[in-house]
Amino acid sequence: MKKLHVLFLSIFMVFGLMAGCNQAAENEKTDQPADQKTAQSEKSAFPATLTDGNGEEFTIEEKPERIVSVLPSNTEIAFALGLGDKIVGVSDHDNYPEEAAQKEKIGGLELNIEKILSLEPQLVLADPSNDQKALQQLKDAGIPVLVVNSAENLDDVYKSIEMIGTATGAVDEAEKVIEEMKRKIADIETKVQGIKDEDKKKVFIEISPEPEIYTAGNNTFMDALLSVIHAENASKEIDGWQQVNEEAVIKMNPDVIIATYGDFVDNPVDQVLKRDGWGDMTAMKEKQVFAVDSDLINRPGPRLPDGVEALAKAVYPDVFK
Repeated sequence: MKKLHVLFLSIFMVFGLMAGCNQAAENEKTDQPADQKTAQSEKSAFPATLTDGNGEEFTIEEKPERIVSVLPSNTEIAFALGLGDKIVGVSDHDNYPEEAAQKEKIGGLELNIEKILSLEPQLVLADPSNDQKALQQLKDAGIPVLVVNSAENLDDVYKSIEMIGTATGAVDEAEKVIEEMKRKIADIETKVQGIKDEDKKKVFIEISPEPEIYTAGNNTFMDALLSVIHAENASKEIDGWQQVNEEAVIKMNPDVIIATYGDFVDNPVDQVLKRDGWGDMTAMKEKQVFAVDSDLINRPGPRLPDGVEALAKAVYPDVFK
């Protein structure tokens, strides 16, 4: 979402010895080898070239000071990398952190190209799902547009963070965010190690309510999150994000049902529990229906470990007391 321009000035003649001494002292303080620091500096240098989410080469010439993000997850990543003061525009759906909600709005699924151009961004953080014609208009106007990769698993999420970090010069910040995410995920994985295969819960994730029930099948990062907490995806035979009928869900007979649309529907748990014909399902009989904050598990960003933990607490409350 951001572009960073790093300018290095090296004075070797008069201050050569002094710089060497200062560098040695700094390395001793941080326990970071000089060659490692040099490598990190090179990663943060501009112009920076990378492969975007469309598999195309993307080059940004200089550090961006004005950034527009057209996707909530990209916005959250940018703020996590400390780039909030450089964000000048966000999508209509951006609500986290609170500062994001105060930024100029540039549309939702349909981008307001005129509004984006008026903000004079030096970088636009987009997604493969965005209208490619609209993105091309921005490119034709001379604005660098980084299409961030779609995420089907945690590694893809880390890749997105690295990509934005490289494009904005926040390489070190990206590494720190990823390390912290991996640490939290590892803690969760440690807790679920004791769950035996015979005690593994079958979970149905409901992304939208009836009459058009959508779920997350395999090759989605929600499926990956269930794997992290040692749970089985009831929709594992479905590929990607798809609509399912009620008969199919009844046949799955999940142990737990997770509703992720509480921001749009009042009392989603009660609505699920009252459905006709679902009474014989294990999840219904044992009242194992829960609502989980959709933003935490729907957005492939830095808060995903919090979403994994919320999911784990709902599915295995005894393990995550």
